[in-house]
Amino acid sequence: MSNDNSAGYPLVLHAEADPSRLGGTAICGFSTVGSVGVITTSHLISALGLDAMGTVLHPQFPAIALIHDSVPKHPVRVYQGEGLGVFTSEIQFPNEKDIYFGETVLEWFTKGGFDRLIVVDGVISNELGIKEEGELWGVSSTQKGRDQLDKAGIRRIQQGIVSGIAGYLIAEGERRGLEVSALLAECNPMYPDARAALIAVEGVSELIDREIPIQDLLNDARNIEERVREAFNRAQKTALPAPIDDDDDDEVQMVF
Repeated sequence: MSNDNSAGYPLVLHAEADPSRLGGTAICGFSTVGSVGVITTSHLISALGLDAMGTVLHPQFPAIALIHDSVPKHPVRVYQGEGLGVFTSEIQFPNEKDIYFGETVLEWFTKGGFDRLIVVDGVISNELGIKEEGELWGVSSTQKGRDQLDKAGIRRIQQGIVSGIAGYLIAEGERRGLEVSALLAECNPMYPDARAALIAVEGVSELIDREIPIQDLLNDARNIEERVREAFNRAQKTALPAPIDDDDDDEVQMVF
């Protein structure tokens, strides 16, 4: 059996990083379904003014720089604030990398001395479309974490499957005796669902008992929804008309 900490990607601390500030609650989010995780973590970094701590690097990663406010950044990064750390990935990686990323998060979590890990992800809604409200589901690896979900008013998953990085992290949390909780917000996978991320942020706020400004994220959600509506209306206007129904079906020639 391989060593628990042998499969992760290397985390390189920035020159100005202060490792003594690590600890508290760790939160991670990835560019998965509906981009709920990465939107949530990006908002937390911005709204709470978290400081860049390090970068996750590997030769297999695509050679790209993401530009934020004229500043180039690697796509996979970690941040730290007072009692709060954030791990974010702003590009989507193949599913076969999920365990490697899961191990990277767990190594950052354990070596950073964090008390608990919250994984934010999306789950495809049964009713696709733009909705003002959606469900937020939770699952935790420990009884303490499950009690916290109940206290925060987050509905717990009783039966089911959680796949991907979130699934790996909560399963490993249970196996290793680590407190790992997942927040899964109902989302539309067809576009970046900022509304679902807003619901997730509110869930995080309840779990960590800390106020998180949400106005910017609410504005983003409204802007995205408006663009989606405009695209849908344009598609309807340019769609071909439906074929005329012919009562005499016997006259229709079948082509093979």
